[in-house]
Amino acid sequence: MLTEDYYVANKLMKGFIGSANIDTNSRLCMASSVAGHRRAFGADTVPACYEDLELADLVVLVGSNMAWCHPVLYQRLAAAKAARPSMKVVVIDPRKTATSDIADLHLAVRADGDIALFNGLLNYLSETGAVDENYVSRHTSGFPEALMAASPGSVSDLSEATGVSGMLIRQFYRLFGETEKVVTCYSQGVNQSAVGTDKVNAIINCHLATGRIGRPGMGPLSLTGQPNAMGGREVGGLANMLAAHMAIENPVHRDRVQRFWNSPTIADRPGLKAVDMFEAVADGRIKAVWIMSTNPVVSMPDADSVKAALQACPFVVVSDIQQDTDTARLAHVLLPATGWGEKSGTVTNSERWISRQRPFLSAPGEARADWWQMAEVGKRMGFGPAFDYSGEAQIFAEHAALSAFENEGERDFDIGAHAVISHGAYKELQPFQWPLRGDGSKLARFFADGGFFTADRRARLVPVETPALEKTDGRFPFTLNTGRIRDHWHTMTRTGKSARLSAHIAEPFCEIHPADAAQAGIGDADLVHVEGENGRSIIVRALLTERQMRGSVFVPMHWTGETAPSARVDTLVPRRVDPVSGQPALKMARVSIARHEAQAHGFLVTAKRPLDLPFAYWAIARTEGGYRLEFAGDQPADGWEEWLRRSLRLDERQDFSGYLDRQARDHRLLAFDGEHLLAALFVSPEPVSVSRQWAVEQLKERHLDSRTRSMLIAGRPAAGRPDKGAIVCSCFSVGINEISAAAHRGCRSVEAVGLVLNAGTNCGSCRPEIRRILDATQTLAAE
Repeated sequence: MLTEDYYVANKLMKGFIGSANIDTNSRLCMASSVAGHRRAFGADTVPACYEDLELADLVVLVGSNMAWCHPVLYQRLAAAKAARPSMKVVVIDPRKTATSDIADLHLAVRADGDIALFNGLLNYLSETGAVDENYVSRHTSGFPEALMAASPGSVSDLSEATGVSGMLIRQFYRLFGETEKVVTCYSQGVNQSAVGTDKVNAIINCHLATGRIGRPGMGPLSLTGQPNAMGGREVGGLANMLAAHMAIENPVHRDRVQRFWNSPTIADRPGLKAVDMFEAVADGRIKAVWIMSTNPVVSMPDADSVKAALQACPFVVVSDIQQDTDTARLAHVLLPATGWGEKSGTVTNSERWISRQRPFLSAPGEARADWWQMAEVGKRMGFGPAFDYSGEAQIFAEHAALSAFENEGERDFDIGAHAVISHGAYKELQPFQWPLRGDGSKLARFFADGGFFTADRRARLVPVETPALEKTDGRFPFTLNTGRIRDHWHTMTRTGKSARLSAHIAEPFCEIHPADAAQAGIGDADLVHVEGENGRSIIVRALLTERQMRGSVFVPMHWTGETAPSARVDTLVPRRVDPVSGQPALKMARVSIARHEAQAHGFLVTAKRPLDLPFAYWAIARTEGGYRLEFAGDQPADGWEEWLRRSLRLDERQDFSGYLDRQARDHRLLAFDGEHLLAALFVSPEPVSVSRQWAVEQLKERHLDSRTRSMLIAGRPAAGRPDKGAIVCSCFSVGINEISAAAHRGCRSVEAVGLVLNAGTNCGSCRPEIRRILDATQTLAAE
């Protein structure tokens, strides 16, 4: 959703319907950051900008896999470090992610160990004289209380609380203490926690105590988790905020917004936040819900309960661009909305830059902009004049005018310079950073000289208690972390349509440390049964890697009932939220793991999507020319060939050939329509050994003779035939075998591989993986 969409939604709900039961995507990604900013700064102000990453001498990345989740920004950081090798990068993350590729120091902190780490840092800064006493005394309050709450302990205590060795902790503290230009970036690993707001304030405390804020190359920088999360915050779309960064609990602010809107009412208290909202749907307090541009049946914690709530809800409206999402299937009314390339409006990024988004596709069929849908409802409810918008420019101008209304520097968000923007000027609007006030004054960074948005204009150092270590339950000994993979987005309603984006990772997986897997009797590529404390379970593929710390597992959150119904990981995540922000703890659930036994494992390449998938586990992905399917379960009652014919709607006209080893229970079937492959099925008692990318590409090839068909039966090309292997660079479809071959031919750097294969030269998110392949190849060569 664009800012104009959010603005109309917030205006309709809070100012005309009179309820604050409205929440934006920020609740799942940025709410803890918002709450931390408001506690410390008095407003949801991001004080730093992207340029500071390039100017800093130390960049600390906390709970952020920037290489995969913010790849363009990561490339800026990587280029700055390459140009200035003295720059240091510290990555704080339970997993050794792709971002660790440029880290000088990686701290594998245990789940929710961040508070102990930064509280310890605050003590260290005080003990070593690194506190900027002038800044603290002139511009802050609460330092003594924050320091007392941080309660100094021994290094061994810190090591126990964080899971990080004392040596690494000392290294990090010395780096931070001795380096003036420090930027600390944090994202979902901090925010998506039951103590997320406290984590944010523990980080901000260290910057306020040292005065490292608001100046070039220094400050805390919250990296938004979803597109335009900032825009939704600016218009007050969260249940506990008003428009233009005003506070719903402040009667002066409520009166101001109501007068500006000339509205009949104004919400006078915070509404239900997202998790509470669906609980209210479940118990009948909410009888109608309108869901726009999101898929909560997959993405919310305790997702099965959300599904049950919507199934029981008397009236569900869904606005989406696709009718077959897990949520859209439960709608009583499904409204066709415009998608990203069809929308016109503005978005705001993590450093407060507002950009115009211009459509490059026409809206199909009856699809309409989200703001238009809500404006039409507002008109039909009798609020016609307030929602009689001629287009996005008028909405944006109103939004800008509200930001400046009775704002004499009291509020941070002010884009009054555009309060009377014309349609023509809006059409040509160039990116700009807020604030941009009516007199043309602007500000790149906040708070170098104080000027906070609290009543006394001082920042608050917030006392943060280090949470007690949670005891491990013997039945559920593992900590489950959920998150993104490189090429997919959220619940794959759009990225899942792209064969190219599915080529890198095509099925759901569970990252497990090899030692933990060995104890559980799980081998690489086995299927894993992951069970949560709520009794629900999922089945996913095992990925054994030492990048994962012991005692923790990671499962991505993208797969749905449409793509892998046994892998909806948020069904395992409890409805546990941060008490301040209401943000769910999506990075922390207790689970057990066990090997999943199956009678048969299979891999299918097919030109058609199968109709019937009677298996305990299956995961389907788009390919060029068709689909690829991984599955495991019992053999269909009518046998593999009949299942294939029935499921793919094949008849006797198709040419079938195959191979069956009854003793090994290895079954391989091919179906052709003339020279074109319709399906290739490989079934085995164990996970199938097939050159998958090569097999997928055979859907596009012509198969004229028995030799090419025999290679298909074998599941791999003959010697000397090309097999690119698993895709590493999705932008240019470059596989691991091609990169390894380039390394053997003398390519010793990512840049050299890029010159030969183009890999890594576009979005750059595959560059860390290319580097690991090169390192592994060179290690093998040396041995």
